[in-house]
Amino acid sequence: MDKEGEDYGYVEFMRSIDTVILGRKTYDWVMNQVTEFPHADKESYVITRTARPSAGKTHFYTEDLKALILDLKSKPGKYIFIDGGAEIVNELLNMKLIDEIILSIIPILVGNGTRLFKDGRPEQSFQLLSAKAYDRGLIQLHYKSI
Repeated sequence: MDKEGEDYGYVEFMRSIDTVILGRKTYDWVMNQVTEFPHADKESYVITRTARPSAGKTHFYTEDLKALILDLKSKPGKYIFIDGGAEIVNELLNMKLIDEIILSIIPILVGNGTRLFKDGRPEQSFQLLSAKAYDRGLIQLHYKSI
């Protein structure tokens, strides 16, 4: 699937954000894959039930997720990147706090895994902003909430 030298727009995307939100399970999974947190240069909030001290710009957040997002959105800055997991994405969709979605469709069917979109959330409409196809079959769709 990977094409040498192709990052599928990731570097450019990361330049457009200054804040990362992710769940504790996603954080733990990432930290089992690497030796250094890849978003250490960004303000990052790991949503967790267990309080831990901050590590540089990485904060372990135990308070209300909606309050955090509304506070971050009220401040000047770049984009906020929700880097998983599915529980965080679904909670934010339920609160209608996701403004844009970038979906990468990879031509590999996995047998098992966590569903990204769970049942029970309110219906939401999105407008397609762009679609980009890559040589290896990956398609990236960028939507804005309307």
